[in-house]
Amino acid sequence: MSLSSETGVAKYFRFAENSTNLRTEILAGLTTFMTMAYIMVVNPAILQDAFRTSMGGDGNYFGALMIATILSTAVTTILMGLYAKYPFALAPGMGLNAYFAFVVATNPDITAGTVLGAVMISGIVFLILSLIGARQAIVAAIPTVIKRAIPVGIGLFIAVIGLKGSGLVQVIDGNLLLGDLAVNKGQMTSPVLTIIGLAIISILLVRKVKGAIFLGIIITALIGAIPYFGQTSLPSGSWFGVPAWGDWTSLVFGKLDVLGALSLGFFTVIFAFLFVDMFDTIGTLIGVADQGGFLNEKGELERMDQAMQVDALGTMLGSVFGTSTVTSYIESAAGVAAGGRTGLTAIVVGICFLLALVFQPILSIIPGAATYPALIVVGILMMKGIGRIKWDDFMEAIPAFLAIVVMPLTSSIANGIAVAFISYSLLMIVTGQAKKVHWLVYLLSVLFIFRFAFIQGL
Repeated sequence: MSLSSETGVAKYFRFAENSTNLRTEILAGLTTFMTMAYIMVVNPAILQDAFRTSMGGDGNYFGALMIATILSTAVTTILMGLYAKYPFALAPGMGLNAYFAFVVATNPDITAGTVLGAVMISGIVFLILSLIGARQAIVAAIPTVIKRAIPVGIGLFIAVIGLKGSGLVQVIDGNLLLGDLAVNKGQMTSPVLTIIGLAIISILLVRKVKGAIFLGIIITALIGAIPYFGQTSLPSGSWFGVPAWGDWTSLVFGKLDVLGALSLGFFTVIFAFLFVDMFDTIGTLIGVADQGGFLNEKGELERMDQAMQVDALGTMLGSVFGTSTVTSYIESAAGVAAGGRTGLTAIVVGICFLLALVFQPILSIIPGAATYPALIVVGILMMKGIGRIKWDDFMEAIPAFLAIVVMPLTSSIANGIAVAFISYSLLMIVTGQAKKVHWLVYLLSVLFIFRFAFIQGL
């Protein structure tokens, strides 16, 4: 980069004011990329069956969804860097992608396109709320205990998906039982490879290796490619190549059905996407901003609205590209810890994802058994908030517990949110504290009760 262009970049991102430089920003971007690169293979692995079963055909859905994941991540993250000028990266959110898949799997009449339509609507509502400045009022209205319990429930939901998908846990006659851990001659079973992958990622994490989850997936996949294990095989041709644009455009791009998602029954699905995206984004932005020293003396993020608007636009773009809700990633904290202070860090992350498109041939052979450990580990990482819940106070413990256990047991984030709202409202009423609850909480509780009573299946 020439001196003049570097000076222009420094001026645009205010390097001097943020006490940073070009080298630091690039290294920070590379750090963030390594910590969240796992989403390139985990997201397609979660979504592919939902698309294949509901949209029909035997096409390369994994490859198509990988392109959708990479493009939505890259475009939105670069937009965050250019517009909001913060080192925050965005990608399809863990938990919401799993919920997306289960909505389709448990409702044979619903297609992935309809759920993409719900994602688009939630993004539009999110954008409107960000533009009119309603964010602060909504955040203040929602009980703190619910905001703390939801991420924990989602984490448990994700971990259970990993345990079931790998075969470590099986559902037999309605009971959850330990899976078959035997190593068959000439083939390593999925549960065993998942255990190996979980051990590898755990070791990398405790050793504080950057990109531990992504590296763990790659190492596990390579082990699975050994002929004796028989889980996958290396590509016969080049490990690099032109992305499968044809698969992407024919299978997932532009397949959203907004009109289908406008039916009354989809209210809770849209709300779940909106609620989780909004509060996940707010929590992530504030948390990472606090770490980076971006908050002002009032504890506010100056360009919070711009960052929220980018997040909403990312969700809308993601639905068009063919993936689930895009949200801000807590992994951005890794780049901030490495010194990232400006939007250039985010731009570097986005460019790295775009460059990863040429690695699609090798990434596409990663077996599910190599991605399931990542789901379990992500679930573990999301458990940290459980200590912030006052378990000796039943006013908090009951709604929190219901939210946390209902999500994985019913495979529905919406159900967990619903029972948390309903139980909290009921407890506040019967204890004479009804006036302390915001009217929005009561309204949502009534809508959730109506949904349980008259609208089944979502």
